[in-house]
Amino acid sequence: MSENTCTMRTWEEHVVAGPEDGPRFAHAHTTFGYTGVIEGTSTCDYLLYYAEPGYEGAGQTAPGFERIEGSVDGRRGSFLVRHDVAYDASGIRDTWSVVPGSGTGELTGLTGTGSMAGNAESMPYTFDYRLG
Repeated sequence: MSENTCTMRTWEEHVVAGPEDGPRFAHAHTTFGYTGVIEGTSTCDYLLYYAEPGYEGAGQTAPGFERIEGSVDGRRGSFLVRHDVAYDASGIRDTWSVVPGSGTGELTGLTGTGSMAGNAESMPYTFDYRLG
């Protein structure tokens, strides 16, 4: 059985409001590649909140939406997930859920939740799902 891995391919971040050296929020547009139970690529947009300058402070959060195209357990289509990400100097903690009704093709009716954690551009993920 192969390992479930999510790999960041691109990350473009821009400050939306607030100073570079103080509390601010930013928008990040990213792309990812998935292997394992999910095989495919995605586009994701996050809103990032920085309570203090840099990556290392407490209170960093990032909700986001990601559209994944490819397959789940061999069934082809696409679906949308909503992310709830927290991050600090120790790394990233992300929990996500499939947006109801977002599955297309053979993934119509897909429901589920997932998670990933780490501090690298490539991280293992979990995905507990049902295909309806």
